[in-house]
Amino acid sequence: MSQVAIPRSARIDSSKLTKSRSKQALRLWLRLFSCQSMIEDIIRVRLRDDHGITLPQFDVLAELDNADEPLTMSELSQHLVVSNGNITGVIDRLEREKFLKRVRSDQDRRVQYIQLTDSGQERFKAIAAEHETWVADLFSALDRDEVDQMINTLKKTKESIQGKSNKT
Repeated sequence: MSQVAIPRSARIDSSKLTKSRSKQALRLWLRLFSCQSMIEDIIRVRLRDDHGITLPQFDVLAELDNADEPLTMSELSQHLVVSNGNITGVIDRLEREKFLKRVRSDQDRRVQYIQLTDSGQERFKAIAAEHETWVADLFSALDRDEVDQMINTLKKTKESIQGKSNKT
């Protein structure tokens, strides 16, 4: 068997490949950011227009609904990865709207537990169901296999990023 010589012009230049991959990675990052921003903008407007709440308020309600028990302000802040100061105004507004209530700890009067009211939980369930419909509609151009493929690819991407983030 004879070997065929590959002309120099047809050989892959590794520096170009790396540059090409880095450009593709930047394009991917920008595309992901663009999609995330558009989805967030749409959801933000719909929450405001249809239900009179903000996206941060929805996030607080979702976290409280997902919790097995009332959360302290600190626990809620940690779950949402925001400061106590940032969350206080959100809690105040949700309390005025009767979505939630604060309950002081019997052991330490400085500690307040935040929990959904019964009506707040009912209202949130209705909003969350509509939110799920909005998100499904935003991805309706993709078939189930495409969605599954994207989920798996993004899982792998997340794992890759997490592996790099620990090396700072």
